[in-house]
Amino acid sequence: MQADFLDAHFRHWDDAERLLQAQRWANADHLYGFAAECGLKRLMLAFGMPYDSAKDRPKNEKDRMHADEVWARFESYRSGAMLGAGYVPAIAGSPFSQWSASLRYAHHSNFDQVRANGHRDGADAVRTLVLKAQREGLC
Repeated sequence: MQADFLDAHFRHWDDAERLLQAQRWANADHLYGFAAECGLKRLMLAFGMPYDSAKDRPKNEKDRMHADEVWARFESYRSGAMLGAGYVPAIAGSPFSQWSASLRYAHHSNFDQVRANGHRDGADAVRTLVLKAQREGLC
């Protein structure tokens, strides 16, 4: 299957929102991280991230990471792109420093509404940038 970061961003966002409403904090939290990751990777493509279509992944191994590490990589692409000046996230610093893909194995009692809402805010900041990029024809 071909990666579609834009579709994955919106799909994970939508599912996370549904899970948050159902007070399923652990899975909502997890999907907000993936929503942010996918949205940022789509923007990184727009800002020049090299992509290996044959292997269906970013060419640079440093660009193959999850939400807890992608924020800094996004910033490097954003700040190096002429159009990037208009895509500064509304949140300073990565809101996903305490998020990890490996937390999918954690017990659900380790998650709460405060944690999920914090990651929701981060994913929403990314969503705002993605929607702007769509309006402006960048993605």
